[in-house]
Amino acid sequence: MRPRASYAADPALSRGRQHLEILGETRGPRTAFQRDRDRIIHSAGFRRLRHKTQVFIAPDGDHYRVRLTHSLEVAQIGRTIARALGLDEDLTEALCLAHDIGHPPFGHAGEDALREALSHYGGLDHTAQTRRQVTTLETPYPRWAGLNLSWETLEGLAKHNGPVANPGWALAAADAAFGLDLHRWPSLEAQIAAVADDIAYDNHDIDDGLRAGLLDREEVVAQPFLAANWAEVRRRFSDVSESLLMPELVRHQIGWMVNDVIEATRARCRDIRSADEVRAAGHQLGGFSEEVAVMERGFKAFMYARLYHHPQQILVAAGAHTIVAGLAAAYLDDSSRLPDEWRARLPSEQPARARHIGDFIAGMTDRFALARYAELVGPPPEMTGV
Repeated sequence: MRPRASYAADPALSRGRQHLEILGETRGPRTAFQRDRDRIIHSAGFRRLRHKTQVFIAPDGDHYRVRLTHSLEVAQIGRTIARALGLDEDLTEALCLAHDIGHPPFGHAGEDALREALSHYGGLDHTAQTRRQVTTLETPYPRWAGLNLSWETLEGLAKHNGPVANPGWALAAADAAFGLDLHRWPSLEAQIAAVADDIAYDNHDIDDGLRAGLLDREEVVAQPFLAANWAEVRRRFSDVSESLLMPELVRHQIGWMVNDVIEATRARCRDIRSADEVRAAGHQLGGFSEEVAVMERGFKAFMYARLYHHPQQILVAAGAHTIVAGLAAAYLDDSSRLPDEWRARLPSEQPARARHIGDFIAGMTDRFALARYAELVGPPPEMTGV
């Protein structure tokens, strides 16, 4: 096992958990971060990710990625980078696995619709909703709500993309309950989880986009972000049809990006001596080199233009928006439509009442949302799939 780096998070030095746990109730010889990872894996929110959209609507095909498979791929990449840098792999993995738990059904289209529906009650964003899911909505323990994760895991989930200057209502409430130092950068493990997310969806969305026929292979490999690695793959496999080489390119590209993150992060951390110094650095330490970061941003722009905003995807997103907006209107108009267990906990005053309904909708899977829409509103709009 690689020695722990001085700037790694140390579970033995964790700031602890919001709710005190009796030492004798700890099950098995695990560190605090290992227990966090295991609690996330066993959570209801994590299980539901298998039926939540990543890019393509989950019911559209068995081979497209969903939030669950994406999260597992992020975790694999995150662990690899963490191991090379001497970081805590368990904390990194926990953050990678949990980072999308707060996503409503139908991906960003569903999130946009639910945010609009709750605009008079503080709105909704998936990062804060992830934090809310693991601290409030999960109820596996008899003495408290939530998974009672360690401070370091909650910190990473709240600000893995960096400091939060103006938190929304959900994150502000979480910070008030268990201060997360929102103005500071998070651990290096959290920063690596964020860049692992970028690496995973940059590359695996290529695979799904080509499978769906929405991306043109020649146009993809001509992008500056991929061109050099495509030339290298073609050189190594000159006797193989180009149509068979895209999986090899994706693997090669992931490895190239991972190596860049390792080298760039190691260089930035040369004078960093502790996890506290990581948080006090005042800037991002874990991530791409500047050269690769510029190319990666350019590639994202290409993917937005060619895939995420493809006319077919826009049509599907419009249907998803209609479904989530319709569900929000139905439940906000008549809360008796909520299941018994949700209706029993419904607050009497606004905005808590509307936010409770938002929690219920945010937790839905794609297929559950479709079924409830058909029951409460009518036939769902045609979700023109791929």
